[in-house]
Amino acid sequence: MRTCHPLSIAIAAAALGIGLPAGAKTFRWSSASDIPTWDIHSQNNALGNGVHAAVYESLFYYNKKFELEPVLATGYRQLSATQLRITLRQGVRFHDGAVFDADDAKFSLERAMAKTSNYGVYTQGIDHIVKVDDYTIDVFTKGPNPVLLRQMTELRMMDKDWAEKNKSAEPKDIKTKEENFAHRNANGTGPFMLKSWDQDVRLVLVRNPNWWGKLEGNVTEIVYTPIKSEATRIAALLSGEVDMVLDPSPADLARLRASSALKVVDGAENRTIFFGMDQFRDELPGSNVKGRNPLKDLRVRKALYQAIDIQTLNRVTMRGLSQPTGALISPQVNGWTRRADARWPYDVTAARRLLAEAGYPQGFEVDFACPNNRYINDEEICQSVAAMWAKIGVKAKLRTLPLVTYFPMIQRYEGSIYMLGWGVPTFDALYTLQSLVRSVGAQGDGNYNVGRYSNPQMDALVERIKAEVDQKTRNQLIEQALLLSHQDVSHIPLHNQVIPWAMKRNIDLYHRADNRIDMRAVKVN
Repeated sequence: MRTCHPLSIAIAAAALGIGLPAGAKTFRWSSASDIPTWDIHSQNNALGNGVHAAVYESLFYYNKKFELEPVLATGYRQLSATQLRITLRQGVRFHDGAVFDADDAKFSLERAMAKTSNYGVYTQGIDHIVKVDDYTIDVFTKGPNPVLLRQMTELRMMDKDWAEKNKSAEPKDIKTKEENFAHRNANGTGPFMLKSWDQDVRLVLVRNPNWWGKLEGNVTEIVYTPIKSEATRIAALLSGEVDMVLDPSPADLARLRASSALKVVDGAENRTIFFGMDQFRDELPGSNVKGRNPLKDLRVRKALYQAIDIQTLNRVTMRGLSQPTGALISPQVNGWTRRADARWPYDVTAARRLLAEAGYPQGFEVDFACPNNRYINDEEICQSVAAMWAKIGVKAKLRTLPLVTYFPMIQRYEGSIYMLGWGVPTFDALYTLQSLVRSVGAQGDGNYNVGRYSNPQMDALVERIKAEVDQKTRNQLIEQALLLSHQDVSHIPLHNQVIPWAMKRNIDLYHRADNRIDMRAVKVN
């Protein structure tokens, strides 16, 4: 379905005239999948969050050095350990002309806390929000929260009146097919406005002529085309159909680097790729093991881990574009240590022995779910690992799905073994620990713990990390939690992604560790 925000188009047309004015610059880019929604508090998806940031703004965001800076806020004061006062920027208008004020800020934070929101991990610790005056709010927390401002970088602001008028006061529930108006329409305060969105086909943004800020770049139109096929994406770049590919295949990089018309910019991402396992059900659907769940047995989980030849994955499948890891966080994230990063060794003999000790000397069958258009070589990684597991008798019945159906599926707990990649927008390990290894609960606890791993010792550590303000003590607690995850084999870490961006030589932008394009800074020369 083709969707447009009529008022946004009207404003754009008035500002830009018929077509684009002289000197207009269009930036065309592509990657494997589309964003899942335009509802900014619905699905916590990295690609979507990055695109949303060009249209919807948060109170605070990161600059090029990943330092926090105020955006729709102008400042803050910690009035007490549990009370944060935030002053708001005046003179800001939404794309439909409505004024941004404290009512919108309060509404947006509360909307992110709603039951249907997938952003509870960013609101964890918030108790309530109070409007002080038209341009001031107080955020009250349940206790000290050392990462509250970093959490707010992903809590974008929506117009309260617009949401209520369009029956979008509650976020779209990603677990259902039901849609609200905010799913396909947008009304932010950002430098770009949504012109049209044909899901899985084409997304067009145009510059907001009334934006309060000043663009570093010169782009007036952004066209995003999701192209699932790696070969087709690269062909589009080589032919000039697109200016940039966010996720070129490792197999194509040598050719791209050799092209005089192109350049490749590399950088490590703060995203860790891993497998999760259903440790909750008493019997796994589709398995030939009846009456019990092999994945509940630590020996089985460890066997699966030790059967993976991580160096071969790095060398052959990823062609060196990965950093093998034993932790659920990358080195850029606060709390990472070399000790916590140690892997269980690759050892097929040990893996077979562990399976035999667990009662599965001949192995077993198990469902294995992976995305096929989300991470670098995601499907190829899963195919390689399935072959490695076959050597110890585990028949992983691989099924691959596109992002738009994959993520709702795993959040309905329908994957026995599943792949996930976890970036850390806060650059602090709490975001990972709370989301992935904390037992499922309220305010973001376990929101992506879709294997439902649960350990009371881990839960206690995460709760202490949430409130500990002494940095040394806090980081010691983080290391303990990471080591406990390793001992329990809560997940099977694979690697941290190394991200190459391929683009025409006339494109200027800067590489970000969160794999997002800062559209404010893109220049087309």
